[in-house]
Amino acid sequence: MKKILTYGTFDLIHIGHINLLRRAKDLGDYLVVGLSTDEFNEEKKKESYHSYEDRQIILESIRFVDEVIPEYSWDQKIKDVLDHNIDIFVMGDDWKGHFDFLEKHCEVIYLPRTLGISTSKIKTDLHSVTND
Repeated sequence: MKKILTYGTFDLIHIGHINLLRRAKDLGDYLVVGLSTDEFNEEKKKESYHSYEDRQIILESIRFVDEVIPEYSWDQKIKDVLDHNIDIFVMGDDWKGHFDFLEKHCEVIYLPRTLGISTSKIKTDLHSVTND
């Protein structure tokens, strides 16, 4: 069985998230998603609309996702790869090069982002609508 791992905040789920999860799952048999905790998001200066618990429930309901694990820090990736017997680590290509250090432990693939959509864009668009 080929196991895949990706990480993210996955707030305000949109087609870009679904495309990433689908393409990641297509690379193997079992997709593990490292989901940023609320505390880790605070550390990253990132604010989520949904709580970790709600984002976890949402992710677990997506058919491409087999398992959700908490992401507490930047430094846990090697441990997660080893603990979960990961074959392929996947991230969006906006992270290209950032996780090449994992190549000692698994294959690293950067997938193209879905153009024209992001959680930041959605938040900006919604903020613009409420201010009009």
